[in-house]
Amino acid sequence: MTDLAALSGLDQLRLMLDGRLPPAPIAETVGFRLTELSEGRVAFEGEPTLAVYNPIGSVHGGWMATLLDSACGCAVHSMLKPGQAYTTLELKTVFHKALKAGVPVRAEGRIVQSGRRAAFSEADLRGLDGTLYATATSTCLVMERV
Repeated sequence: MTDLAALSGLDQLRLMLDGRLPPAPIAETVGFRLTELSEGRVAFEGEPTLAVYNPIGSVHGGWMATLLDSACGCAVHSMLKPGQAYTTLELKTVFHKALKAGVPVRAEGRIVQSGRRAAFSEADLRGLDGTLYATATSTCLVMERV
């Protein structure tokens, strides 16, 4: 068994990307996957289904926010040193365009600034054709793993 606390955040995410560690359960629940990774940058891809529609006939904002939260959070995760953890303190999401089922999307997250106790990241959610659907900014608390 891998001692995750002994690995950097980037190394933990590399194990997930390579399939040597399972993805976070939320990825399976919501239907997205980690597709790219480097220090301070991640990308997730997914395709919404009718199961995530809201009453007005488009993809629920919570589905989009979940992808953006994962992209922002994992950008921070990629910067962690061994023994560190993080939690999201704030997520601000802006919805730019309605999203329909069957449209493949990509959420790209990147670090804005990463410090000893706080990290700031941003992400955008775009269709594979480049259409912007939503953006987010996040503030995360960096702490020692307990």
